[in-house]
Amino acid sequence: MTLRADVLMAGASGLVGGRALPLLLRRASREGFRVLAPVRRPLGVHHPALGEVETPLAGEADLAPVEAAIADAALSVGSFVCALGTTLRDAGSRDAFSRVDRDLVLDMALLARRHGARQAVVVSSVGADPASSNFYLSVKGDLEAGLLAIGFQRVDLLHPGLLLGPRSRRRPLERIGQWVLPLLSPLMAGPLGRYRPISADVVAAALVALTGRQGQGVHIHNNGAMHELARGGAA
Repeated sequence: MTLRADVLMAGASGLVGGRALPLLLRRASREGFRVLAPVRRPLGVHHPALGEVETPLAGEADLAPVEAAIADAALSVGSFVCALGTTLRDAGSRDAFSRVDRDLVLDMALLARRHGARQAVVVSSVGADPASSNFYLSVKGDLEAGLLAIGFQRVDLLHPGLLLGPRSRRRPLERIGQWVLPLLSPLMAGPLGRYRPISADVVAAALVALTGRQGQGVHIHNNGAMHELARGGAA
C-alpha cells in the first residue's frame, strides 16, 4: 500500500505513538509522504519527512501554529493518525482528562478534515461506549461518536486491551495489571480475547499498517485484528 498524501499525527511521544513514529517515517522514506507532529516538547527525532510543531496543546487555540505549519509546508493531509491519551491521575481532574482524550483529539481531527483528510486512524479502547458507567470508557465512547460526526470517508478505531510496555511515568495500578493480566491471558478465550493485554509495539504496527488504507466506513480493530495487521495480514 502506498500513501498518496501526508499525515497529521497526534501523540507521537506516547507509549504507542513513540513506537509508531519510526515505523511511519520508514514508510515515509519509501513512499514520499510527510508527517507533521504537534508536540508539547521536542521529540529528539531528526528525519527529512518529519515536521514538528511545538505548542502547549491545552486547547483549540493552541492549534493555530499547527494550521499555519500545514499551510506553510503546503501539506496535502490524507490521514489523521492519533495515539494521544492521558490518565485521570496525570490529568488531575475529570474535566482535564476529557479535554485531552476527547476534546483535543476532536479539535485536531477537525483541523485535519478541514485540510482534506479522508481517513482517521485513532487508538481508543476496548469497551468504549458513551453510555458506559465507567468514566474512562464513556469518554472514549464520546470521542468515537465525535469522530464519526466529522465526516471522514474512513474511520479506523483501534480497541486494545491493557497496553503492555514501559512508560516514562510509573503508574502503580497499571504496573500491577501488566504483571497479573498476562498470566490470565490463556484463560481469556473467545469473546474475552479482546480484553487480553497487548503489546504497545503491536498496536503501533497496526496503527501504521492502517494509515492510508483505502475504502469507506467505520472499522473497529480488536486485539486479534491488530496482531494480524502487525504481521502484515488483512484488516
